Amino acid sequence: MPSNTPKEISFTSEVRVRFAEVDPLGIVWHGNYIQYFEDGREAFGRHHGISYLDQKDSNFSTPIVESKCEHKLPLTYGDVATVKTTYVDCEAAKMIFTYEILNPQGQVVCKGRTVQVFVALGGELSLVIPDFFIAWKKKVGLLDG
Repeated sequence: MPSNTPKEISFTSEVRVRFAEVDPLGIVWHGNYIQYFEDGREAFGRHHGISYLDQKDSNFSTPIVESKCEHKLPLTYGDVATVKTTYVDCEAAKMIFTYEILNPQGQVVCKGRTVQVFVALGGELSLVIPDFFIAWKKKVGLLDG
């Protein structure tokens, strides 16, 4: 019996909280968590062969059209945080990622989600999944073929 559960692929990376990312109390400013999501997404892309440069080589960009960030606990200057980035497969012409950021004690400090769409480098929104992305999905086992 086929499963209706979406397939997922994850990658875990680390970021060190820099001085420029904190407020006078040494706590990470809330807007920097979106940057940590991007750091995780870039590490995911390099690891799984779907980086922004790979997309550009296929004449596409993938701008973010939606982002969500839930703050649970603070990170502080000098912390090394773990970013778990997960690609959530779907049938639409978009890329959905979820994120969990953990502090050095392994506690969830932030959770989030982003949605990206495919835009040809000429500026046209793609309403169908581009061929390079179908090939990537096959390569990583998200599609049969």
